Amino acid sequence: MYKKKIIAFLAILLVFLILGCGLAGCSSGCTDQTPSASLETEQAMITVVDSFGRKVSVPKEVTRIAALYSFAGYTVSLLGRGSDLIAVPGGLQRDLLLMEIFPEIADAAVPRVSGKINIEELMRVSPDLVIIRGDTAADKKELEKLGNSGIPYIIVEYSTIEEQQEAVSIIGKAIGRTAEAEKYNAYYNKILQMVDEAVSAIPPEERTRVYHSENQPTRTIHRDSIAADWSKAAGIINVSINAELELIGNDYYCSLEQVLMWDPEVIIANENSALAYIKGNPQWSGIKAVQNNRVYQLPLGISRWGHPGSVEIPLAVLWTAKTVYPEILTTVNMAEEVDNFYRTFFNFELSDEQIEKILKGEGLREPK
Repeated sequence: MYKKKIIAFLAILLVFLILGCGLAGCSSGCTDQTPSASLETEQAMITVVDSFGRKVSVPKEVTRIAALYSFAGYTVSLLGRGSDLIAVPGGLQRDLLLMEIFPEIADAAVPRVSGKINIEELMRVSPDLVIIRGDTAADKKELEKLGNSGIPYIIVEYSTIEEQQEAVSIIGKAIGRTAEAEKYNAYYNKILQMVDEAVSAIPPEERTRVYHSENQPTRTIHRDSIAADWSKAAGIINVSINAELELIGNDYYCSLEQVLMWDPEVIIANENSALAYIKGNPQWSGIKAVQNNRVYQLPLGISRWGHPGSVEIPLAVLWTAKTVYPEILTTVNMAEEVDNFYRTFFNFELSDEQIEKILKGEGLREPK
């Protein structure tokens, strides 16, 4: 009888302990809710490994995106999330085609100016995710600002085609667009393979020597850049990539004397004013490309094709190969390719006038 009373007492005590723990919200000694809450938190976050190998926890459903340099903004837009950009570089707001596709970008904040982040402005718009590039990550003060803000950020950086594709994949995972990133990279590789097959018939010693003017007449392409990589993919000899160039800020420059010595057969430029200067300045008139009227404007769509931050590099590779070597890729219609690209990746139907502007590289970017 005594043992039965003890057992009954212990049973009643256990019931009270269980009820008490539930009523107190498991604040003392009870851990039933902790695993459930932890699981819920884990399910709401994903881990993204960025270009610097950092493992970053970001929300599984990112709804407010801050892209603090151009490539990130273009890529977010390419992957269908342009409407969710709440902070961008100011240059994106001058890209007229991008603004037409995603008019919301006009109202986005511009919290990074002259390489510095205005952290108060960034926090004001309250992003779920911030995307930065390597030069920002190299600045300890900028990283400290971001770290203190508590906002998750990923770093994307590249200097080759392969690394750029990986950067697209990283952003795709971070914003829930993995399938779209894979589709873009598959298209990219298809274009590279098509061009490689076409230019492979041209012996190395017969390939055309090309000077690439980037933004300014004597600003050009360095060996450790994605432009050097895509030039090679297009089957041309880029005359500047093995030269000693002057580094000013983040950009590389040559002298006019160097261009005269290189005497390229073709010049491509991605800026209207640079093109006009090269074609109209008497100092450039002795260059073979100018004499033979083989100075071309790179197209311009969402961004300048082939520019370091561009997502239209596969189109730049195709256009360059066709332009420099008109005898190859004769079945490729660039107007049709342009129409297909923006329809496929931006869900946007271009007019004939817009396609013409893109291929001419005119009228789709406001000057500073």
